[in-house]
Amino acid sequence: MIKPIGSDTLQPLFVYDTGEHQALRREAESLPSVVISSQAAGNAVMMGGGYFSPLKGFMTVGDALGCAEHMKMSDGSFFPVPILCLLEDVEEIRGKQRVALRDPNVDGNPVLAVIDVNAIEEVSDAEMKRMTEKVYGTTDEEHPGVAAFLSQGRYALSGPIKVLNFSYFQTDFPDTFRTAVEIRNEIVEHGWRTIVSFQ
Repeated sequence: MIKPIGSDTLQPLFVYDTGEHQALRREAESLPSVVISSQAAGNAVMMGGGYFSPLKGFMTVGDALGCAEHMKMSDGSFFPVPILCLLEDVEEIRGKQRVALRDPNVDGNPVLAVIDVNAIEEVSDAEMKRMTEKVYGTTDEEHPGVAAFLSQGRYALSGPIKVLNFSYFQTDFPDTFRTAVEIRNEIVEHGWRTIVSFQ
């Protein structure tokens, strides 16, 4: 089987160690927090499951632009699309070093992940347009992907994350949701040689 991008093994960001998981969950309840967008929550779940290996968290604006334009981050690492946590309001978390990211898709907005903040950057209209055009091939807001991307806000919260749960995916899709690690293990167990994937 081919290796993941940039690593010999997948690097899921979900906290599997029980002690660390419980300690982080307790800490998260006392941290400053923000409810993130549905798009960012989905990306956190994907990072938790190892789908976005070798990413360690949400990108800076510079890395996101590099991925959109050249499929490379500022350090030269390959990644095909920007993975951003875009927010409308950052007043409650400005200047904070650790922030709890709350799930917009689950009642009560439980903590989905904790981020060690690298930066909070304002994204210009020109930068949003460049990313939109490169990723979607259009800036037409009738395009559902473009509309969703542009609806998230103009502040990019970046930094490594630790993921505490998989949002609603495990409960709503118990028969089909798998982490990237689980999928690769199933492929090996079945001895499959040809795999077709779609999005």
